[in-house]
Amino acid sequence: MVKPKVRPTGRERSFSHDEIIVSKTDTKGVITYANQVFIRVAGYTEEELLGAPHNVIRHPDMPRCVFQLLWDTISAGHEIFAYVVNLCKNGDHYWVLAHVTPSFNSNGDIVGYHSSRRVPDRRAVMKVEPIYKQLKETEESFANPKQGIEAATKLLVAQLEEAGVGYDEFVFSLTSHS
Repeated sequence: MVKPKVRPTGRERSFSHDEIIVSKTDTKGVITYANQVFIRVAGYTEEELLGAPHNVIRHPDMPRCVFQLLWDTISAGHEIFAYVVNLCKNGDHYWVLAHVTPSFNSNGDIVGYHSSRRVPDRRAVMKVEPIYKQLKETEESFANPKQGIEAATKLLVAQLEEAGVGYDEFVFSLTSHS
């Protein structure tokens, strides 16, 4: 499936606090499972999602360096928590607190990834939006996308080091203070 060109509408969509969006992918990020909550919220049919790259729902405002960190972490066999803004089929968007984990076979090899996503705390989203905006602006200030991602990653790492926390700690710190 070729990623469709979807223009963001600026309208936010949500889902219930007692629902979880679940998806599974292969090691290349191709969707192999999508639960009904994911299908409903994203606005795609199951047929459109299965076999599609997970980035079909990537919002253009989402910094690529955060996805780079996510992929580096899970491909190394570790779990990660991250705030992510996703794009619906109709251009609406929705925020999630994602927990992404690798799936292993009996030999300990990574065979895919599992993502569970919940409704995020609104205060956390309000805190992360300006950070993501700064990272995205850094990425876009370079003509070469790879250099932009590298520069934004350095900025993110520097901010985390200055705060004395890892990325997961940073994510959870956003809801621990008012």
